[in-house]
Amino acid sequence: MAIRNILFDLDGTLLDTNELIIQSFQHTYKRHLNKKVNKEEIVKNFGEILKFTIDREFGEESVEAIKTYRNFQIGNFDRLITMQKGVKEGVIELYRQGYKLGIVTSRLNDSAIKGLKHFGLMDYFESIIGADDTDIHKPDPTPAFLALEELGGKPEETIIVGDSQYDILCGKNAGITSVVVGWSALPRDIILKYEPNYIVESMEELLELVEKLNN
Repeated sequence: MAIRNILFDLDGTLLDTNELIIQSFQHTYKRHLNKKVNKEEIVKNFGEILKFTIDREFGEESVEAIKTYRNFQIGNFDRLITMQKGVKEGVIELYRQGYKLGIVTSRLNDSAIKGLKHFGLMDYFESIIGADDTDIHKPDPTPAFLALEELGGKPEETIIVGDSQYDILCGKNAGITSVVVGWSALPRDIILKYEPNYIVESMEELLELVEKLNN
């Protein structure tokens, strides 16, 4: 069946928020636990809903820790966030070709929208499902199903593009073809353990893959 819908993760997939997330966690660890944590340890939790990570890592300090984390992000958002190479051109081309595009992210909605607007991507997505829209998050299929409901799409006509195991498993649980981007901050061997359907090294490869799947 032809691909009609493409769901994208946001952090680490369309937008390069890696440094923003790493520095936000390092700042929070230092302030609340007086602990220095290297980026490799922080990257291991990429893709997980923020509250789950904070609750596990900070315990009784979690309420204040999440405030610290978010305040740091707000104050440093524009300075530390960038866009992955070729992303905007690829998104525009997929939109031009008539695909319905959606965002499925664990980031809060306001923050996700701020990032999309900052890079001029907002107008290309018909659905944005963020952490505010459901209490059930990736790897559960619920966020993907909510996006497809808004797009009027079916799982078998959809691919989900992301950078972590949470995206792969969300796709598997929803019956959606999963595609992992080669620029993920996670080690390749960790990602491959979750058996994504495809890996693409660039947005150009993603365009070629979609064309291939439709032929």
